[in-house]
Amino acid sequence: MDLRDLLTPEAIIPSLKVKHKKQALQELSQRAAELMGLNAREIYDTLQQRERLGSTGLGRGIAIPHVKLRTLSRIVCIFAKLDEPIEFESIDNEPVDLIFLLLAPEHASGDHLKALARISRLLRDPQALDRLRASKERAALYAALTAPPTPHAA
Repeated sequence: MDLRDLLTPEAIIPSLKVKHKKQALQELSQRAAELMGLNAREIYDTLQQRERLGSTGLGRGIAIPHVKLRTLSRIVCIFAKLDEPIEFESIDNEPVDLIFLLLAPEHASGDHLKALARISRLLRDPQALDRLRASKERAALYAALTAPPTPHAA
């Protein structure tokens, strides 16, 4: 699965100013609602329910909140680079500065897992993480996110 299938340049937030996890999830829900014509509150409430099961903070400053919604017709990804890292209850207790929001239709279990795997492959590449953290503009972030994986990270 290619990230270009899930992520558009408009779905990239190059500089998100938030103070805590709740605010980050609210802002991401709002952006997703605007892009997809969905209800921001429904997205946010579903994300909160998912986070209660366990944090989606993976470590190394990365979080991938992900949920399935019955109102979606396709998988959507939104990426945000935070201005300042925030506490996210990550497994390594490190603050988060890169967030991938992944929303999938209820019936898309296989594609949902493929999308998570593709994002995970990208994030295992230290060079890709360095490019994401160094990039300031939406176009540079999109290029870093959609570049083919380097051979050792694939």
